[in-house]
Formats: sequence, structure tokens, C-alpha cells
Amino acid sequence: MTIGIIGAGNMGGAVAKGLAAAGNIAARDIFVSDIAADNLKRLQSEFPQLNCSQDNTSAARCDVVVVAVKPWLVEMILTEIAPVMEAKQTLIVIAAGVNFEQIFAWLPEQLQDMPCLRLIPNTAIAVGQSMSLFSTNNVGNGLQEQILSLFRPLGEVVVIPESKMSAGTALTSCGTAYALRFVRAAVEAAVEMGFRPEEATRMVAQTMKGAAELLLQHRSHPEEEIDKVTTPGGITIKGLNAMEAAGFSHAVIEGIKASQCVSSSK
Repeated sequence: MTIGIIGAGNMGGAVAKGLAAAGNIAARDIFVSDIAADNLKRLQSEFPQLNCSQDNTSAARCDVVVVAVKPWLVEMILTEIAPVMEAKQTLIVIAAGVNFEQIFAWLPEQLQDMPCLRLIPNTAIAVGQSMSLFSTNNVGNGLQEQILSLFRPLGEVVVIPESKMSAGTALTSCGTAYALRFVRAAVEAAVEMGFRPEEATRMVAQTMKGAAELLLQHRSHPEEEIDKVTTPGGITIKGLNAMEAAGFSHAVIEGIKASQCVSSSK
């Protein structure tokens, strides 16, 4: 199997790095295209065996074609590569708010039966820790499993209805930024309390990682794990109450809902 990735920016580049590093597909079978030569040079400096080109049609001839560009560029890219594509190929589109109806409207008649997936990963795919959301169209169970198996080494994968993709994008893709904004705030507090930024960042990041693992391994509700560290009359409950008084939970909820509105309008 060969995989073509059109777009080597933050997301397309992360997908290319993740797939190459995972090793379940050889780097020499990954073809990456981008108009920006610098993006391609950065990729090849880490993975010299990647096939990199500024010609999108080179990636568009692969068995699986991943379009990882800004939403407003998807129509232009699909129009460009459609003449060299065949219905037996598999198309994966990574672009918030671009739905199947739009994708197939931009494809010619001979590609209307093409298997197509929408994929929303997050940038942690570059280090094998993505939360990747898939929706499918014209995809049989066998092909779906084959595609999912490519991405499982890069983190968690979930198949959801397209109707939930906008909400999922706000939760998992935008969610990376929200988690990191908490880390930044916690580091700022730590610096005020006397820690150096680099050691504070390491401590907070590991704490976040450990908290996430508790939920993933125990399959528990967050409040259950919170209760384990919240002693009556203790320092944790005082901190939690102070955060809630400042609107912490409300701010998180409203931020995620606002991101859903933005992604669904694109």
C-alpha cells in the first residue's frame, strides 16, 4: 500500500511523521506534496526515505490519498488532483467543517463511488498520541479496518457519525490547545511560586499525562479520580473552589461550544 499526503504543514506534516515513525508502513511508501519547499525539507531531514514533491499529482496517484489542507483550499486541491485519480483509490480529507456532501460535489462523476473518510486527528499524531476521529462514506468494513489499523499506532481512533464531527473536532482537535493553555497557566503560577519555567513545565505536563492515564486505564469518571485526591478540609478542595469561583468549568464549556460553532460554519 502507498499513501499520498497532500499538505505538509502542521497537520499533514504530523500525519507523515507519525506514519513514518510508527513503521507499519515504510517511509518509502509515503508520498508527500506541498507547495512550500521548506515544509518538505523539514520532513525529509527527519525521514529521508519519504518521497517529497511540490507536485500534488505525485501524491494523488497513491492507493490512499490524504488531503490535509486548510478548509478553504480543499475544493481547489480536489479539482486539481481529480483527473489523475480512480474510484478504486481511497480518499481521506482532513479539514474541519468540510462535509461529504461538499467533497463529492467537488469530485467528478467517475469518482462518486470512491471510498472516502473524513479524519480529524490532533497534532499529537506526530508523537503517536493522537485522538483521531473518523467518519466514513462508501467504505466497507474490510477497508475501514484496514485504514483504522494504519492509524491505531498513532494513538486512539474512534469512528463517529458525520453529524457529530463538528462537536468532536472542538473536543479533541481544539482540545489540545485548551489543555496546553491550562499547562501554560499552571506554569505561570509555578514561576510566581519560585520554580523555573522549564522544571515547572515538566512537572505540570507529567501531572497532566498521569491524570489522563488514570481515566484511560481505570475507565473512571473524572470526579471519581478527583475525589481520591480531595481531602475534606484539605488544600485541593480549596484550589478547586477558587477555580470554580473564577469560572473555570464555565469557561471550558463555553470555549468548547464556541469552537463547535466555528468549525460547523466553515
